[in-house]
Amino acid sequence: MIPHGVEVFVGLEPIDLRWGFDRLAGLVLDRIGRDSRSGALFVFFGRQRAAIKILFFDGTGLCLLYKRLDRGLFRLPRPLHDDDRVVRMDEAALESLLDGVDLEVGTRSSRRRSLRH
Repeated sequence: MIPHGVEVFVGLEPIDLRWGFDRLAGLVLDRIGRDSRSGALFVFFGRQRAAIKILFFDGTGLCLLYKRLDRGLFRLPRPLHDDDRVVRMDEAALESLLDGVDLEVGTRSSRRRSLRH
C-alpha cells in the first residue's frame, strides 16, 4: 500500500483527530515545514495513541487514512533529540507501525498478541 521510497514524517505532538484535510495540511506546513502536496506521508497521533491519521497527496488530491486499533496503542518513534517535534522514518518502519509492531524490539506488542488468542 505504501509506495517504495516515499518520505514519511511523524508528528510527535498529539493532535485532535477530528481535524480534516485543511487543518492537517496547515500542520504539515507549520510543524514539519513541508508542503502537504509534496508526495510525502504525514502521520499524526491522537492524545491517547489508539488512533492515527496519515495525510498524503496521490497526484490528484489529498488523501486521509485513519486507523484506530481495537486494542493497544501505537508506539511513537523516538526522536533523535529531546526537542524534536517530528521524526522521519522509512516506509518499512511505517508498515511495522501500522501493523502494531514495537519498533524498539521488533515484536508485536503484548496487547496486540492478545487479539490473536
